[in-house]
Amino acid sequence: MEILTIIRNLALADSCLAAGCIRNLIWNFLSGKSLFDEHTDVDVIFFDQAISYEETQALAEQLKRNYPNYDWELKNQAHMHLHNPNTLPYLNSSDAIARFPETCTAIGAFLTDMDQLTIVAPYGLADIVSFIVRPTPYFTETPDKLAIYRARLTKKNWQEKWPNLKIVYE
Repeated sequence: MEILTIIRNLALADSCLAAGCIRNLIWNFLSGKSLFDEHTDVDVIFFDQAISYEETQALAEQLKRNYPNYDWELKNQAHMHLHNPNTLPYLNSSDAIARFPETCTAIGAFLTDMDQLTIVAPYGLADIVSFIVRPTPYFTETPDKLAIYRARLTKKNWQEKWPNLKIVYE
């Protein structure tokens, strides 16, 4: 809740806690492990076309200075399509989440002004709570994207930490 409150108080447009931070927390909880570990960064996304890449970097540094007890990763989704080959600009943060590599990583959460928790999960929660890793539909569209997904699985080696994961390669 502390992290979600910090994110809400940043007052960034269309912002949420996202991706591996939430996935790892859920897998750790379901595995009886500590919720946060030294290998989990705090992924924060937002969508604001008026904030440049450089301004986003400055905001990220300020966030790290103000809350040094967390390993922050702040990304403006208005620019992130540039880092993914053959990707059209995202429409908003939810659209960006839907184009994350794995269904279990395609998740976001934020607090409303009324302290209501809202979950963004375009592919539902079944895969994440069942320890299933599969590509999102976006990453099955072309052989190139599927190759990126597979390379990511090799690099991440999640099964070392969570041996009960079921990996779907296509």
